[in-house]
Amino acid sequence: MPKQKTHSGAKKRFKVTGTGKILHERAGKRHLLERKSSALTRRLTGTVELAPADAKKVKKLLSS
Repeated sequence: MPKQKTHSGAKKRFKVTGTGKILHERAGKRHLLERKSSALTRRLTGTVELAPADAKKVKKLLSS
């Protein structure tokens, strides 16, 4: 049976930690930032852990 290929869209968006958690960037920080408050843009900074229900789907896409 052939090997499972990694989903190329998912590998650009998610990172798997050593313990198996899935990290992702928060949405809403790409454009139209002038009208968003500084507090909001600061809150959207950085990577966060993905919800467990979504993590299960992403792990399947990443073949891990």
